Amino acid sequence: MIADDSDAIRMVLKDILVIGKHQCVAESSNGIETIDRFRKTNPDLVLLDMAMPKKDGLSVLKEIIMFKPAAKVIMITASDSQITMKECVKEGAAAYILKPFNFEDVLRKIDEVLRP
Repeated sequence: MIADDSDAIRMVLKDILVIGKHQCVAESSNGIETIDRFRKTNPDLVLLDMAMPKKDGLSVLKEIIMFKPAAKVIMITASDSQITMKECVKEGAAAYILKPFNFEDVLRKIDEVLRP
């Protein structure tokens, strides 16, 4: 699942998933929509932007983890704040990706997180 308020970023992430032989089962452009679509589709992985309208990424992460504690979420952010990233990991994020990102880094993180 891809959750980002930018249509362009969602399109790029979807292309990266396809290249990596993964499938996007849902997309969302705000925090409330993300939670709803997560509950409906139960994806293996969520690529979740930190800066989302209606509900920020950290709040969405907390709700996803409360709903499904084993959920795998990779946070995506333009901020390299170590405090923010530590908070995300503390709240259950499996990893994080800094913007701007490149295809190889995103695919590597996805494969690491999905590895059994």
